[in-house]
Amino acid sequence: MERPTSDESALDLLDGDHPAVKVGGLCEPGAPATEVPTGTRQDARRSGPVAPVPSVASPRFAPWTTALAVRMRCHLLLKVLGTTVGIGLFLLAYLHLLHHPAYAVTTMPLTALDHAIPFEPAALFVYLTLWLYVGAGPGLQPDLRGLLAYGCWIGGLCAAGLVIFLFWPTTIPQTGVDPSGYAGFSVLQGMDAAGNAFPSMHVATATFTMLRLQDIGRRIGAPALLHIGNWIWCSAIVLSTLFIKQHVVLDVISGALLGAVFAVASLRIPRMSAGWHGGRRL
Repeated sequence: MERPTSDESALDLLDGDHPAVKVGGLCEPGAPATEVPTGTRQDARRSGPVAPVPSVASPRFAPWTTALAVRMRCHLLLKVLGTTVGIGLFLLAYLHLLHHPAYAVTTMPLTALDHAIPFEPAALFVYLTLWLYVGAGPGLQPDLRGLLAYGCWIGGLCAAGLVIFLFWPTTIPQTGVDPSGYAGFSVLQGMDAAGNAFPSMHVATATFTMLRLQDIGRRIGAPALLHIGNWIWCSAIVLSTLFIKQHVVLDVISGALLGAVFAVASLRIPRMSAGWHGGRRL
């Protein structure tokens, strides 16, 4: 049996259920990546040799793991520094508004569900994993343009939350629970008191990240288990805000809605714009 050439092996990687795999010059300055959609194997073969697939591409790896590895390596240092600086700037503004409210602070009402949810100090660990979780969104962007666009959208989300905190500062009511005796809660209360409650930006950023990661998983053909794990991690973070009594139900609902609006807009608007410009060219 005739062994496939290296070009044919590269083309085989492009076949599968995932929409496309970026090949050729990914993240290289001056050499933008080219998407070869599924079903264009013959066209690609006629057009000439295919650029080498990154070294992580191997029969040992599924195409979606290769795509994840390539995305993670793209502008890695910029992603780490940008995410760190972005979180730092948000926290500075957040804490300033928390400790220096411009208007009278409104106490959020408790619902029956708030009374039914017990205090669970162990949920603090899950609550803190948000800072790792939100890094996955920018960390998996495939190129500089996508990274900058993602940063603008999540930055807009954070800015919207800060504007609400500025003009309508809120806090949660006393719940009768004193968590200061539990490990980590004294630090949390010192940095992030129960103010700036509505909407919960913890929930908003987690929801935004979850929806964007779901889209990335769909694009690279990730298995269902990865999608389920993403949804579970986000849900656990959302629930942790209630279990540690950092937010009330109304804060969580508003935060989820705010995050979903920005996530959907960040996915739909660029596609609509691309379709509109494509129609004009025709």
